[in-house]
Amino acid sequence: MSDKPEIWFYHLERSSLDQVLPTLLEKTIERGWRAMIKSSHSHRLDEVDETLWTFRDDSFLPHGRADQPHAERQPVLLSETGENLNGAQALFIVDDAELGGTEGFERCFIIFDGRDEPALQHARGRWKALKGQDANLAYWRQTDEGRWEKAA
Repeated sequence: MSDKPEIWFYHLERSSLDQVLPTLLEKTIERGWRAMIKSSHSHRLDEVDETLWTFRDDSFLPHGRADQPHAERQPVLLSETGENLNGAQALFIVDDAELGGTEGFERCFIIFDGRDEPALQHARGRWKALKGQDANLAYWRQTDEGRWEKAA
């Protein structure tokens, strides 16, 4: 495990968070990692909770809330504080939540809606600040076909 995780920016332009997040979480779990989703808004975590139960008719992503019993057992943990109770290797930041300490994480995903000008500006500022700290950054955006490509 590195002291400096990879920090990947995901610029949503053609898909919504509810369409992209479950797929990223599935890939994270397939890798053998645990995940934490951090938002500073409990209503967003309620929406994510519902999405993870219903995003596909034939399956769901096992998950739980940090403020509920057995948070440490959850493969995917939903959190407002960002305390890594489940030993996650992947941190997903949504809704401009603060990144906070990244120790212990292998990869951090900063997911933002490029159609929302304040979110876009916040992401640009965050990129610039992290680049100034010599962070290990990558920028991903969707092609016209909906696939993800690394753009920086």
